[in-house]
Amino acid sequence: MANLVYKRVSTDQQSTARQDLVLAEAGIEDPVVFEEDPGTSSRLHPLQRPRFGELLTYARPGDTVHISEMFRLVRGNQHILDVLEVLHRDQLALRIHDGAFSAMDLTARHPRTGELLSTVKFMVQTLAAAGELQRDLQRELTYDGLRAAEGKGNKGGRRPAVAVDKAETVRAAYLEGRSIAALARDHGVSRGAIRTAVADLLPDHTAAAEDVPAPELPVTLDMTGKVADFLRSGELDPVERAALDQGVTVRRGQGYTLRVTAAPSVHRQFLARCQPLDGGHGLPAIPAQRKARREYENRVSTLTPCPEAARRGAPAGPAY
Repeated sequence: MANLVYKRVSTDQQSTARQDLVLAEAGIEDPVVFEEDPGTSSRLHPLQRPRFGELLTYARPGDTVHISEMFRLVRGNQHILDVLEVLHRDQLALRIHDGAFSAMDLTARHPRTGELLSTVKFMVQTLAAAGELQRDLQRELTYDGLRAAEGKGNKGGRRPAVAVDKAETVRAAYLEGRSIAALARDHGVSRGAIRTAVADLLPDHTAAAEDVPAPELPVTLDMTGKVADFLRSGELDPVERAALDQGVTVRRGQGYTLRVTAAPSVHRQFLARCQPLDGGHGLPAIPAQRKARREYENRVSTLTPCPEAARRGAPAGPAY
């Protein structure tokens, strides 16, 4: 019987180091590893992920699927139930090595009906809901923290190589005629770091600044769940993928809305990518999907037009 190991990270800035450690400590014999491409979103249904699909194709009855923790494989309650149903159908065992689910036999079934035990189903639903709530709260707190830091004048990203308490000394020395190369040697930093510290004092600063377009400010728009699901299933660039992954899910009856914060240009890219939902080009038009796209289009249309459109004299819509 084979041991099939599944690994995944949500962004291409993350690594599987923690998963590797947990799985190594488990002492799995002769593992066959299936690892998703970096940045494979947890929102994409597990049964639609390429590498997990390969795992199911490779598996044979009696094999065991190993994961470091449940949320490497699934995100919410319905994902878990769908995966458990497929594993039961294919006669595969599931072994979780860390986290809240590690002490549970999620494949336990009633001996006569063959259905998932009610106690297991209840625990799965409860823990999945708790995990999703925790992730949403973390995302909200992170966003609020960043906004609070921006309000105090703090900027994200790496700290400058030239510390704030040394920056004035560097700037004064530069104004006195000290070269950038000499200042870099004196302070043990790169020339680029010195140029950053004295950027507004450089001769070409004014001309360069005039050529740099003003950055787009992010705006928040609600995207219907049908549009979000369609976009996640396609090819996206890293900026688009990150915007969807950081979106806040708002439950709406049986469906949901994804509250996405991104630059207006990114919203327009999303709108262009979901054009097939309107039908045409050999694809059927499904009324619910077409309505969902039109709702998102109406919201995007309220954004200030892109600079090219403004230069062409297109009328400006109200800012969201």
